[in-house]
Amino acid sequence: MVDTESRNAAAYGVDGGVGATALLVAAARALETHREDSLVRDVHAEHFVRAAVASAGWPVRPHQVPDVDTDPLWGRFARYFGLRTRVLDDHLLRSVREGARQVVLFGAGLDSRAFRLDWPEDRVLFELDREGVLEFKHRVLAGAPATPRVTRVPVPIDLRADWEGALTGAGFDPSVPTAWLAEGLLFYLPPAAERQLVDAVDRLSARGSTLAYEVKLEKDLRAYRDSALYTATREQIGIDLLDLFNGEPRPDSVGDLAGRGWSTVVRTPFDFTRRYGRGPLPEPNDALEGNRWVFADKPAGS
Repeated sequence: MVDTESRNAAAYGVDGGVGATALLVAAARALETHREDSLVRDVHAEHFVRAAVASAGWPVRPHQVPDVDTDPLWGRFARYFGLRTRVLDDHLLRSVREGARQVVLFGAGLDSRAFRLDWPEDRVLFELDREGVLEFKHRVLAGAPATPRVTRVPVPIDLRADWEGALTGAGFDPSVPTAWLAEGLLFYLPPAAERQLVDAVDRLSARGSTLAYEVKLEKDLRAYRDSALYTATREQIGIDLLDLFNGEPRPDSVGDLAGRGWSTVVRTPFDFTRRYGRGPLPEPNDALEGNRWVFADKPAGS
């Protein structure tokens, strides 16, 4: 399915650094897809994992991981990503069914929502990410082949650059409600980039728009360096997440949105574990302890 050129992931932006985390999440979605109690079905995820040299040997089926339910990386962490995917899937579909005409995915990575979700008619989905990541994604999906279920508009751009101009230049319409999503993104960005993103989202959002994103509340991320989750990720696949996260104090984006008239709800992942009956629960020295999922709505009457 994948030719030699598409396997050269180093040329396309997923071979290392933050790009490699897209492969980690894809592997988690592949594992989740094949669980008997799966929360998410993503038939494309394992193709991304197999296509990249860096991840070609990673597991994509639960039976490939001994004691998968107790493995910190391919068990607990992978289930976390499966749960997060399901929660945000549900949020986006609810947003478009309630009136959002556009969807914008910041740092879309190897996200396959355009291909696997049942979208209402006449919706447009914009995928923003670096050119190399999108190029790798295009090549793998073309070999599948995969057909989007929504009008899909890739926007190759580094989010530290003028993504607002690139998005509007690609046909984004700020006059209609939009569902925005920053999944697993903001803690890699400098605080200034997060503030600029929130400011731009507010300016570009018509009434009835929504925003969902993930933040980490820990004051000192290094306090969890020896957690089972970070240790397993570092030792098993060579990704040191703490070296990738931006360690500067984070802005109060929730308070900023509320001050701009948005209604906000903040949840822990564990809230949804209990709701869906699957996913991680708190444990000692827990690297997920400070993770929060934020859901914001710009009221139709604001």
